[in-house]
Amino acid sequence: MGGIVAKLGAAGLVLLMVFFAMMLWIGIPLGWLYIGSQVASSTQPSAGPYMLVAGGIAVSVIVDALILSRLNRAYQRVTKSDGRVQLQFAWLRSLRGERTSGRPTTVLDIVMIATVAMAALAAGVWFFLFAGPSLPGG
Repeated sequence: MGGIVAKLGAAGLVLLMVFFAMMLWIGIPLGWLYIGSQVASSTQPSAGPYMLVAGGIAVSVIVDALILSRLNRAYQRVTKSDGRVQLQFAWLRSLRGERTSGRPTTVLDIVMIATVAMAALAAGVWFFLFAGPSLPGG
C-alpha cells in the first residue's frame, strides 16, 4: 500500500512541476500583461504600467523557480532517490565519445524541456492559426 501512495505522490509532484513550469512560460507573462493593461488608463500609457509588468514578471519568475526547486526536492524525498533519470540528451553528449556528460538529468530537467516545447508549440499555433494580420492593410 505504501508503494502505491508513494507513486501517486510522485506523480502528483510531477504534475505540479508541469503546472508551475507552464506558468513560467505562459501564465506569468500573460497574467502580468493583463494586469498592466488594466492599470493603464489610456492606449498610450506612461512608463508606470511597463515597469509594473517588468517588475511583476521578474518577481513572479523568481518565486516560481523557488517553488519548482522545492517541488523537485519533495519529489526526491518521496521517491527516496536523488531524482536522476537515465536519459542521454543529444546536446549533452560529449564529442569525445565519453558515455556521460558529467551532469545528471533530473525529472525537473525533463519537465522544463517538455514545457518549453509545449509553450513553443502553443505560441506557434496561436501565431500561425489564430493571430490576425498585424500589418496595416494585411
